[in-house]
Amino acid sequence: MRIGLLTEGGYPYATGESALWCERLVHGLGQHQFDLYALGGTGTPRPLPPNARVARAAGPGSPEGTATAGSLLERTVFGAHRAARRAHGRRERRRFTDAFHQLALGLCAEEDTANGSGGAFATGLYALAELARERGGLPGALRSDDAVRALESACRAPGARRGAAAAGLPDHLAFAEHLERALRPLSLDWYTEEALGAADLCHAAAGGTTALPGLLAKRFFGTPLLVTEYGVQLRSHYLAAGADGTPALRTLLAALHGRLASEIYRQAALLTPGNAHTRRWQEKCGADRARIRTVHPGMAADRFAEVGEDEESGDPATLVWVGRVEPAKDLVALLHAFHEIRARQPDARLRIVAVPVREPGAGAYLAHCKGLAAQLFPDEATGAHAVGENPVTFEELGGPEAPTLEDTYASGAVVVLSSVVEGFPAGLVEAMFCARATVSTDVGAVVEIIGGTGLVVPPRNPRALADACLALLRDPERRHRLGAAARARALELFTVEQNLAAFRGIYLELLSHAPVRHRPGDGVPFAHPAEAHVPGSWAQQAVAAGTGAPDA
Repeated sequence: MRIGLLTEGGYPYATGESALWCERLVHGLGQHQFDLYALGGTGTPRPLPPNARVARAAGPGSPEGTATAGSLLERTVFGAHRAARRAHGRRERRRFTDAFHQLALGLCAEEDTANGSGGAFATGLYALAELARERGGLPGALRSDDAVRALESACRAPGARRGAAAAGLPDHLAFAEHLERALRPLSLDWYTEEALGAADLCHAAAGGTTALPGLLAKRFFGTPLLVTEYGVQLRSHYLAAGADGTPALRTLLAALHGRLASEIYRQAALLTPGNAHTRRWQEKCGADRARIRTVHPGMAADRFAEVGEDEESGDPATLVWVGRVEPAKDLVALLHAFHEIRARQPDARLRIVAVPVREPGAGAYLAHCKGLAAQLFPDEATGAHAVGENPVTFEELGGPEAPTLEDTYASGAVVVLSSVVEGFPAGLVEAMFCARATVSTDVGAVVEIIGGTGLVVPPRNPRALADACLALLRDPERRHRLGAAARARALELFTVEQNLAAFRGIYLELLSHAPVRHRPGDGVPFAHPAEAHVPGSWAQQAVAAGTGAPDA
């Protein structure tokens, strides 16, 4: 089977959880051929196995390198309009204006139910895609003054959202720029019989813009689309839209990503969220429950086997926290909780092990937490001439005190997660592989992961967090029992093997329901009739005659 694997900003050009999952998928399903279509891919790709190749790659912000020869490449709003006049005739300009107006109406309307089940947004989107495929790309046209006028008209139309109606010219210009970036996949040269048209299945490693090429492949070639989401990308867009800009601009941005997500969910043959939290978001956006199947991310368990089999290891008075040090992890609440723990159990210790982050400004929150720890826990010394020690230590993963994750988890009795926002917390699964009892806040997919094998408390509640930690520190038997149950659950649900087995079955299932689009002999399973492989002259005659049955 030929799989068109759609990625954005990740595999095979970058690292991270998403790229690691794609790499395991490609290596683990060696019987399939993977053609990688990478949005935002730059630099040298990582080494690929024999069953994978980079079919197409589009660098971030540069559709010129990947769009068709007739693309409009101008970048300024008003200059782009003049270029559109030269590259497209009057008929094409009229097609663009009508299509963009439909898309804008669907974005601005409170309810987009016109023109069939897909709505005006979908009608305009597909019309723009067909125009781009026939006549060249659209980056210039999408930022032209024709587009801005059509957007302004849609914002003023009856039934428009109140926030959209309040948008002014600066909002229209800013939104047109964002819209052009979001719709750049329309201008790529991927929609040919030799590219995505040759795929038996398109598998998008995320929703939104990442899945847009797969949506168009389904439109042009009938290729089934599988969308895997291990995080709620739509939620991230909503949060980013609320960070800056006017209320009117935030309304338009939220509408764009919401409409695009809804259309992708409507057209996908199957959605595979990584957890129930993501599944609920998909259902709220209109996804059909019958076409949603939860597939948990696969994680390597072998590296934690030695620690997991030795559940007695670790300091019985030590709590361990591992992760990226950022405000969403709420280390402030953890430090206040530990202050209460120390008051009730003076020998308790807390290890905060940070995953290295090489981003500007990443150290500000860490410095704030270190300052708070110094205030809450002055260095303690055993005598007047001894050096004081702090019960809270800040370490970096890979350093001398915490060289590996296995060593880090093995050093303590209880692993703590104090976040206020989480998707699928991989660190929690790693702790479960290590047979460690856990105390976690009730966010994201935590309850789904834990499944009764750890303690869960409300977020932003230091006292509840302290009580739960003390309950496990003071009860070794309960702690070991929960750790063993956690390890058994993780090995059953969250390994790479279960993830690969799930997608192996899903690929075959989707192909079995898809119409035959390729000629026999091009490597598609079951392309030849079974009689062709039965020895005997009668079968050969039947196949040669094209009847599939012996002559009468």
